[in-house]
Amino acid sequence: MDFNFSDDQNSLRDAVARWVEKGFDFPRRHALAKAGGKTRALYAELAELGLTGLAIPEAHGGMGFGATEAMVVMEELGRGLVNAPYAAAALVVPTLLSAAPAELQAAWLPKIASAEALVVPALQERGARYKLNHVTTTATQTATGWVLNGQKSVVPAADEADAFVVPARIAGATDAPAGIALFLVTTGTQGVSVTGYPTQDGGRAGELMLANAGAELITADGHALLEQAVDVGIAATCAEGVGLMDKMQAITVEYMNTRKQFGSTLAGFQALRHRIADVKMQVELGRSMSFYASLKLGEAPAQRRRALSQAKVQLGQSMRYVGQQCTQIHGGIGVTDEYISSHYFKRLTMLEMAYGDTAHHLGEVSARMQDTAGVFA
Repeated sequence: MDFNFSDDQNSLRDAVARWVEKGFDFPRRHALAKAGGKTRALYAELAELGLTGLAIPEAHGGMGFGATEAMVVMEELGRGLVNAPYAAAALVVPTLLSAAPAELQAAWLPKIASAEALVVPALQERGARYKLNHVTTTATQTATGWVLNGQKSVVPAADEADAFVVPARIAGATDAPAGIALFLVTTGTQGVSVTGYPTQDGGRAGELMLANAGAELITADGHALLEQAVDVGIAATCAEGVGLMDKMQAITVEYMNTRKQFGSTLAGFQALRHRIADVKMQVELGRSMSFYASLKLGEAPAQRRRALSQAKVQLGQSMRYVGQQCTQIHGGIGVTDEYISSHYFKRLTMLEMAYGDTAHHLGEVSARMQDTAGVFA
């Protein structure tokens, strides 16, 4: 298997890296975070690079790229600590809309590709504990269309979004996979209210409340598509985590080469050299599993779900280790708000919980163990 990137993929990586270097330095990122984390203008800049249409078919104004290109972009956005809701809006939502009626796709996908519209997934509910089949939000069909009742939590960029993709139950018990449909809910519709708040890592999220809110049906059989979209989100999270860890390691090595203690740089102490070697090992373990996650997105659902959970377990462990060790090597400065490394640590901590934390995915891997006991793919 060839793990080398194509010329087009390397050009895409370079384009994102150049934008990060020239247009998104740490002072700008820090200012956005301190102002509450709203990044709609920043998202428009990503659209100018063509990134918001990365996963959207060319027929709808997108680029029609696949999982490898998404991984390349997410690594560079992670390395640059870009706090826009890119993965949720540009990668997860197009997957959810892939089963929508043709007229609904034609109405929304071109606007998503151009960033004229910001559409985000509203997937989590209180008490769900990352279980996608735990859906208490209900959908009822009336004479004039569908109406939704319920609440979704930690919705990315909720108070900046133009619309939401919402799972809601049309039949079955609360935890049954059957009976979950997907709907598109537009901001400003009667019965839709949003409460926004900044997140710990400098981004933004919110609570979405639905009280007899009108909605458009995407698909009545949404559970399998919901799993697929979340797996796309997990792969993107893994790639972003690799970029974050890579950059945090580089920041720490630079600090070790300049900070002096007892008349010698920190890089001269063997114990710290061993520690940073362990950090490097965790970064590379995370990188290999990120590749694995992206390559497995095209597999059958059972194999794909297990592979993505395995990747998320490794990335969760790696991100926690790298974040903690690099922060400890820095000492007190490593947790100050003015120092860049602390923001990488916060983002790594948030990513460890995105689309299911390490404990959740360890349980998912365990549930899918068969004769190989989970050792082999």
